[in-house]
Amino acid sequence: MKAVIMAGGEGTRLRPLTSNCPKPMLPLANRPMMEHIVGLLKQHGITEVVVTVAFLANQIRTYFGDGSEFGVRMVYATEDQPLGTAGSVRNAMDELDETFLVISGDVLTDIDLGKVIEFHEQSGAMATIGLVHVENPLEFGIVITREDGSIERFLEKPTWGQVFSDTINTGIFVLEPEIFDYIEDGRPVDFSSEVFPALLADGKPLYGAVAEGYWEDVGTLESYVSAHKDVMDGRVTVDVPGFEFGQGVWIGEGAEVHPDAKIEGFAIIGENSRVEAGARLGDYTVLGGNVRVRGDADLERSVVHDNAYLAEGVRIRGSVIGRASDLRRGARTDDGAVIGDECFIGDDAHVGAGVKIYPFKTVEAGATINSSIIWESKGARSLFGRDGVSGLANVDISPELAARVAMAFATTLRKDTTVITSRDSSRAARMLKRAFMAGLNASGVNVLDLEVAPVPVTRFLTRQPAATAGVTIRLVEGDSQSVMIRFFDRDGIDITTDAQRKIERLIGREDFRRVLAGEIGDIGFPPRALEQYTAALGETVDLEVVRAASFKLVIDYGYGATAFVMPNVLAKLGADVLGVNPYASTRQAITVDRARPSSGSLPWCWPPAPTWGPSSTPTASTSRSSTTPARSSPTTKPGWPSCRWSPGTWWGTASPSR
Repeated sequence: MKAVIMAGGEGTRLRPLTSNCPKPMLPLANRPMMEHIVGLLKQHGITEVVVTVAFLANQIRTYFGDGSEFGVRMVYATEDQPLGTAGSVRNAMDELDETFLVISGDVLTDIDLGKVIEFHEQSGAMATIGLVHVENPLEFGIVITREDGSIERFLEKPTWGQVFSDTINTGIFVLEPEIFDYIEDGRPVDFSSEVFPALLADGKPLYGAVAEGYWEDVGTLESYVSAHKDVMDGRVTVDVPGFEFGQGVWIGEGAEVHPDAKIEGFAIIGENSRVEAGARLGDYTVLGGNVRVRGDADLERSVVHDNAYLAEGVRIRGSVIGRASDLRRGARTDDGAVIGDECFIGDDAHVGAGVKIYPFKTVEAGATINSSIIWESKGARSLFGRDGVSGLANVDISPELAARVAMAFATTLRKDTTVITSRDSSRAARMLKRAFMAGLNASGVNVLDLEVAPVPVTRFLTRQPAATAGVTIRLVEGDSQSVMIRFFDRDGIDITTDAQRKIERLIGREDFRRVLAGEIGDIGFPPRALEQYTAALGETVDLEVVRAASFKLVIDYGYGATAFVMPNVLAKLGADVLGVNPYASTRQAITVDRARPSSGSLPWCWPPAPTWGPSSTPTASTSRSSTTPARSSPTTKPGWPSCRWSPGTWWGTASPSR
């Protein structure tokens, strides 16, 4: 037997979740609703499937393909204009030359289809309607049957005064090909209001089979949330991706839940999601794939779609958070709130009960939203900050954004010009710089890549005749989760406000220069860049005077890119140098506590350093070996290693624990 899955609906009652997603593709327990239907058909041995599509049809085709990945053969019938439930099935008539089953692609059910099909075959019906009992029949078509199952009467979406039965039409039909004689071609036709009454009027065999199992029309935002609750309560049998950890907690492949995070009650955690220490997932919480929940966040009775970011202190109650949305520190949502795809909710913002935020909107930090944001926009924040473009790595500053910013920047330059690029040693900067370089090349601009280099070296190389501009990408100081993209003009100074606005306008209009394949920019590596910088720096001072001073230096490289440059510079000074932390390591740089003395940082003894008196300040002609420091502090401190003074040097023993 073949099956027809009706997947052409727009799901208007589920907006803003369905604003840019067809209803059958809306995730339910981390699988598209239609995938659950395909699994149910396969479970009953139905592997020949025709899918009727209309709204955002390509999303369905792209996901399911020919159906082979899901164990079925799938073909598609596209509606160029809305044809109604019956009209859409008639549109697939060429594929339906024998008894076939019709089912909606946007319901949640585990009904025993085999018994409905068996009843149809035994009754000899032209059409059999699958029926279920519900508590509230107002939103459905009511059906009353005789003892033999033949339909006596039905009414589509009645009022309470018209209710004469609690048995409703599920939209699951078993039909014979003769049904097409009752469906007019080329116009919208509905099964319940037109086709079935016509069969009844002509005395054709029309039956209803009360089905066994769970059925829910996931047609509203409330039913969407409650359907997840029913899955976790075990009221419906569906395939939840991942493995069940304990009772009622499903964890997807690659997900990480910190031991200090709390999961209280039922929960579903999608693939590659991360729940940090201090976060709490309350009862009936669903996280999609690649969701990040930061510390002290608190979620309950909520559904969070793929790729969302929930910052520290976020509070979500009875809400739905759309795909790739970004909720910042302290943001709150109340019961019934729905946030569409790719929305930004600022720090400490509050989205009130029942409020709907449509996709791609921005809620400013500290704002209180009590009415839905549909057409209006709060206005995007300026792309550029004080020093450049900054934000959370891979959240605000994604590879896609980096490439778009690069293309906008390149569009402000002439083709075949050259931009100097550099980064710090972090993985985030490395990843984003590669995306940025690709954007520059795509707009016909060449790149000279310094790889890991400090800002002064980048500025210096940008001033060379071969370059037109420079860009450096590095972590924001004091915030290891954020990155900054800085832009330099041909003089090596930060670009002007006017230049920033020009880049922002190009991004807003998506007005980028795209060159032909033969004009794509090249990537090179400037030779002897550090030697050039060192030589130029040496020309700014009198090195002979500096060497005569015989300086003794202790320098903390701070695990930064300076470690690549300073040895060359200091070699020309003729000084005795003690280097501390002399290698680039982002992990070390962001974890070391410089306020606490340790074996790898200074000061490492007590007293921490000598205090030179005014009369004994060393000069180029006065050596420290003949100078005695004035010390106002004691020479020992409990728990600290002791130090002693000898001519010219402080000596001590560093404690590894300190």
